Amino acid sequence: MTNPPDLRPDLSRAHLTEARRPGQPTIGMVSLGCPKALVDSERILTRLRAEGYGISPDYTGADAVIVNTCGFLDSAKAESLDAIGEALRENGRVIVTGCMGADPDHIRDHHPRILAVTGPHQYEQVLDAVHAAVPPAPDPFIDLMPAAGVKLTPRHYSYLKISEGCNHHCKFCIIPAMRGRLSSRPHRAVLREAEKLVESGVKELLVISQDTSAYGVDWPRADRPQGEQPITALARDLGCLGAGQDLWVRLHYVYPYPHVRELIPLMADGLILPYLDIPFQHAHPDTLKRMARPAHAERTLDRIAEWRGLCPDITLRSTFIVGYPGETEDEFQTLLDWMDEAQLDRVGCFQYENVEGAASNALPGHVPDEVKQDRWDRFMAKAQAISEAKLAAKVGQHMDVIIDDIDEDGIATCRTKADAPEIDGNLFIDEATQGLEIGQIVRVEVDEAGEYDLWGKRTA
Repeated sequence: MTNPPDLRPDLSRAHLTEARRPGQPTIGMVSLGCPKALVDSERILTRLRAEGYGISPDYTGADAVIVNTCGFLDSAKAESLDAIGEALRENGRVIVTGCMGADPDHIRDHHPRILAVTGPHQYEQVLDAVHAAVPPAPDPFIDLMPAAGVKLTPRHYSYLKISEGCNHHCKFCIIPAMRGRLSSRPHRAVLREAEKLVESGVKELLVISQDTSAYGVDWPRADRPQGEQPITALARDLGCLGAGQDLWVRLHYVYPYPHVRELIPLMADGLILPYLDIPFQHAHPDTLKRMARPAHAERTLDRIAEWRGLCPDITLRSTFIVGYPGETEDEFQTLLDWMDEAQLDRVGCFQYENVEGAASNALPGHVPDEVKQDRWDRFMAKAQAISEAKLAAKVGQHMDVIIDDIDEDGIATCRTKADAPEIDGNLFIDEATQGLEIGQIVRVEVDEAGEYDLWGKRTA
């Protein structure tokens, strides 16, 4: 089950509803890829809106279109090229930015008619390209900027990016080459952005970066908080923003460093959601070494047990790669056995594919496509069985849910604290939904469970 298309970050279009004033230049935006790219798109549109540009929800109403691309996988690059082609056909005036913009010649080889190409988080260059294509014409008496800026997500949740780049050298990943080394935003700047979002009505902050648990380790020691890691101090302060009201703070992309343990008491105390999104990638030590990932799967199991001991309600989410070069059947079976022990709550899986520029391309022992597919099928069957059993155990429980959508039939699509937008399951309320509103947090009793989703009824 996936969320409605208008909530999917990879299909985002700006959805401002104000009327276009006479003579106002208007820009469209297509945002592809991960939530980190979505935040970049929101920042670009916020800057443009502050300069007096209107934001068009479609191609025909735009004087030019920005396509924010994804370049993480070759399949994502193909999708980005398709999106650029669609924007050229429908509008004709296209500016390209984002991760794929790090290789402008490749883009221009496919689409020579584009107006400009910029790389990831190059906001000033994007603005310069827009100014050249569509000169600004602000009216300071009419153009008003929303306090929280332009958002491409629903009003009740927002992604909060705390750093750029990454210091790891995983052989299958080219993010450091595209986005550079870790660069953490100042604590106060992140907190102020979060405060503005909460003031504007946001009920859920989704903390994102390429390596969230490394936040602040690039600062001089004198600038770091005393006695704890910067991410712990930030998580505590974000959680305190919700004092006296419902505010969910959810952590994504948490690398499993030992100091992650510091975050768990904050979850047990209710300051942040008891949810960790940790990309383990595999379980066999040899596979992990070929990936250039930490090769201590047994230590990971110990940490998982410790986390659950400190916070029994914690939800653990992870992603894995099957069919990595050199992966044997025994290595894959180790992963399946590890899954039986770890009993993760939410799991995603990708079949390995080469990415131009990645060191893993040159590794020996590439796995045939049919073997990758077979292993993916077996892995997902295992993950589905675990998910189904865990969700069945929730029947009869009472829990808070946040409402993402209410359709024309009155069915409310919600999420529990264990569910992040787009990547996890949903809880559906299909009766007595009168008076409910999108963004509202309500109490429900779970009365039915499926493989990935729950159903419930509202309680008093």
